[in-house]
Amino acid sequence: MFSLGRTYLFRVPEGEELLTYIKNFCKKEGIETAIINGIGTLKNPKIGYFLEEKKEYKVIPLKGSYELISLIGNVSLKDGEPFVHAHVSLGNEEGIVFGGHLVEGEVFVAEIFLQELKGEKIERKPTKYGLALWEELKL
Repeated sequence: MFSLGRTYLFRVPEGEELLTYIKNFCKKEGIETAIINGIGTLKNPKIGYFLEEKKEYKVIPLKGSYELISLIGNVSLKDGEPFVHAHVSLGNEEGIVFGGHLVEGEVFVAEIFLQELKGEKIERKPTKYGLALWEELKL
């Protein structure tokens, strides 16, 4: 069970790596669990698609600038530190959209909404699938 904590709206400075910036923001503010959303533009982003049979991400590098149509994700703990897990939809100048797990992206413009959640800690743990996941909810 969670309750709403602090709410943040901020712009990430140009040239910053987006996931690293959000992680460092969370560390500075003492945020352990949150929901994140964002829009903007990323340069030379890398997105990932998880290959189940290989238990690893296929990294797809994109060259140039891409509209950050949508970023949705969460913050939880991994190895005791904030970990940002985000998926994106990215559009190029021809309107072609690419999507997947955000591996990295240099910010041209990024506006982020972050809603802190207060409650029990959520920690990512290694699984047999090669992913660090939350525990399954027992009903």
